[in-house]
Amino acid sequence: MTALGARGVPVAGSLEPGAPVLDLQAVTKVYGEGDTAVHALRGLTLSVERGDYVAIMGASGSGKSTLMNIIGCLDVPSDGRYRLDGLDVGGLDERRLSILRNRKLGFIFQSFNLIPRMTALANVELPLAYGGVKKDERRRRALAALAEVGLSDRLGHEPNELSGGQQQRVAVARALVTAPTLLLADEPTGALDSRSTAEVLAIFDRLSLSGRTLVVITHEAEVAAHAKRIIRLVDGRIADDRRESAVAAPPPRLAWTREGAR
Repeated sequence: MTALGARGVPVAGSLEPGAPVLDLQAVTKVYGEGDTAVHALRGLTLSVERGDYVAIMGASGSGKSTLMNIIGCLDVPSDGRYRLDGLDVGGLDERRLSILRNRKLGFIFQSFNLIPRMTALANVELPLAYGGVKKDERRRRALAALAEVGLSDRLGHEPNELSGGQQQRVAVARALVTAPTLLLADEPTGALDSRSTAEVLAIFDRLSLSGRTLVVITHEAEVAAHAKRIIRLVDGRIADDRRESAVAAPPPRLAWTREGAR
């Protein structure tokens, strides 16, 4: 039975101390039936420990987007088991999955996914509002998150008043503000120029040094080179899984913790 708080919210921290943040066992995903069936994932087993920084690479059709959707609780496996921070998500209904996504996962997308007519500050506060956090606390944590990504001087700017790199940094702040167990980034630099890419990757480096768990889906070798571990998918299977030397980065300066997010 899933352990939940009084409001149906998954309890803070891992349900199994020492459990991996991600634990996928023999996960398959099949779209369609019979002769038209597409096997996107083929018995994939993957474990990601707390504090790891993983890049998942693969050509188009390799299964990396499907894997991201399953890790992010946006889709469910056809078979196999998925545990997030020690919690078996297989039996959760959509309401509880939504709560789990809000509390445990921070999403960063290629297209930023900011609300157009909301300021940077309001965009970052949004997940906290959904989570029922009071206004003063929302404001404090959103300001800290925007300061961490270097945007304290852009609080009142709407997305169309920001560069692409600044929009992505707002998206990173929004992902961080709930102090999630896992940061999940899908092609986070795909729409950025080289300077903005370097800025976002430097933030990821600092987050990794501070002990955050990151999984980045990317086809760019430059992005993957910042990770501690690179996994390559081919035809829905892991073809290569190896450790890399971490890229040097500035010391961490994060202003909030999971304890402060409760």
